[in-house]
Amino acid sequence: MAKPLVSDELWQLIHPLLPPKAPKPNGGRPRVPDRAALEGILYVLKTGIGWEHLPHELGYGSGMTCWRRLRDWHAAGVFTRLHQVLLDRMAQANQLDWTRACVDSTSVPAARGGPKRARTPRIAVGPAASAM
Repeated sequence: MAKPLVSDELWQLIHPLLPPKAPKPNGGRPRVPDRAALEGILYVLKTGIGWEHLPHELGYGSGMTCWRRLRDWHAAGVFTRLHQVLLDRMAQANQLDWTRACVDSTSVPAARGGPKRARTPRIAVGPAASAM
């Protein structure tokens, strides 16, 4: 297996946030360990390779397995909770510099949905527009 991308200390923070494994009453293939799947996810994100190109020799499982685990963990809110845990730890260690923080509308929605605007009509553009 390659050099670990997740330290033991970081794994101790992440592991309790992961959803419990679903039971397999009918048996089946053994599940790839969560830590190996997380490292596979990080490997893909770090290197920029496609999921289907994740080398099996690294011991992370298949790219599809890692992708599914990422999808499921995202849907379960794991990464949002992890972000909060890391921010809390950094705040306790006085390592947050809020003078460099930025908030935009993707982070904080407008109050009551923001002002209502009139719909603008669509304008046809391109070769199909000249045929009209």
